[in-house]
Formats: sequence, C-alpha cells, structure tokens
Amino acid sequence: MNTYIDIGINLTNKQFYNEHDEIINRALNHGVEHMILTGTSVKGSKESAKIAGEYPDILFSTAGIHPHDAKSFNNESINELRKLLKQDHVISVGECGLDFDRDFSPRSVQEKCYKAQLELAIVVDKPLFLHERAAFERFNEITDEYLSQLPEAVVHCFTGTLNEAKIYLDKGYYLGFTGAISDERRFKQLEDVIRYVPLDRMMIETDAPFMLPKNIPRTQNRRNEPSFLPYVAQTIARLKKIDISEVADETTETARQFFRI
Repeated sequence: MNTYIDIGINLTNKQFYNEHDEIINRALNHGVEHMILTGTSVKGSKESAKIAGEYPDILFSTAGIHPHDAKSFNNESINELRKLLKQDHVISVGECGLDFDRDFSPRSVQEKCYKAQLELAIVVDKPLFLHERAAFERFNEITDEYLSQLPEAVVHCFTGTLNEAKIYLDKGYYLGFTGAISDERRFKQLEDVIRYVPLDRMMIETDAPFMLPKNIPRTQNRRNEPSFLPYVAQTIARLKKIDISEVADETTETARQFFRI
C-alpha cells in the first residue's frame, strides 16, 4: 500500500468533535501514516498540540496565528507560541501569512502578526507553514525582507497562478496542494501548475474538513477527512502522467525532510 503524509488537517474543527480516533484510524487504513494538525490561533495551537501529543509518532502539529485570527494577536502571543514550539511534536511555525480575500482581520494587523511569526521562525529554526490569499504582492514584499534568514517554508493550499507558483519556487518555497486541484470549475489553472511544479517541491494535504476532492466517489461521506488524501495524489498522478506510487513516495519523502519527521 502507498503511504502518505497529510501536511495540513484541522482536527480541532467542530465537525470532528468526538471523532478523533475514528478519523485517525480511517486515515491510517488508507496509508496516511502521519498527519500534521494546523494551529490557527494561540488557543487552537494549544489544542492541536495537546491532541497530537496523544498520538505520538502519528500526529504532529503547527503553532501559529492565521491571518483571519490576527485580530487576537497581543503582546503575549509570541511567547505562548514559542513555548509550544519547544515541544518536539510541534514541528512548524504557522499557519501564518496574509489573507486580503476575506479581510477578517485588518490588513495592518495581519502584517504585524505575520512579521512577528517570521521572526519567531528564525529564532526557533522550525519550518514555516504559510497562508497567502489575494495578497501575493504584499505577502512577498514582507517575506522578502526576511528571506535570507528564514528556515524552509511551504505555501500551503496553493490555488494561485502558474506565474505565482514559478515565483514561489524561485524563492525556494515548497507548495502544498489540496483537493482544489481536482476542481476543474473553480481552479482550472492548477492543472498547468501541477504539470509544472517538480514532484520534489510539492507536498499534499487535505486541509480537512475543507477542500473536499472532486474525484471522490459520490458514495463517500461529503465531509473531507485525511483518509481522502490518496485522491489528491491520484489527481497529481493523472496530470503528470505518472504512477500514483511515485507521487506517494516523493511527496512523503519531501514532507519528512521538510518537517524533520
């Protein structure tokens, strides 16, 4: 059986309440041997770290403040995240970045919060789990200020253009892909992106319970979960015209090296 690493799941989401064992076991049964829980606020990062600690060597977590939650950023936030990142199973700084699509937090606050987390990543020397939506230019202006000092970084749930992907790759970033790549109606441009991006610069994720792959059988549960990760790999294999086992092997090894698992 092919094995995979899901680099981003939102297991603290209320849709998964009281189902952690079942969700993790289903994922393991489908070859998803490691899952990384996304921290999107100080509170959420603490919850993710606690859950991950209950499933050693299977679950890991990130610690960060999503741009939607930047309005919660205060003087203690970075200290709280730094404490979490001292734990071995808390393996990445993020999810952090900019989101000018929804603007759930003021842009100036998003930028301040993002810069603080870039500085934190440099200090703790753990890789970055980045979010950018409708903010490509400003995101790069800010990140470029720190680029020479930053640890490795992945732009997760990439849904941008081929030109944006090329720029990210040129800067040394990795790209994370979700079930969005199978959505030909909303994200048709991702087909060219997948064909272009080298396999050793991509990682795969479900972003569960969001971003449900469009290529799952209609008989399946319509809520996304990590057991559906092979459908993301299947789409990459189809677009690149390679075997799914190659996608599984390469993306798993890339994620292992990147997150130091």
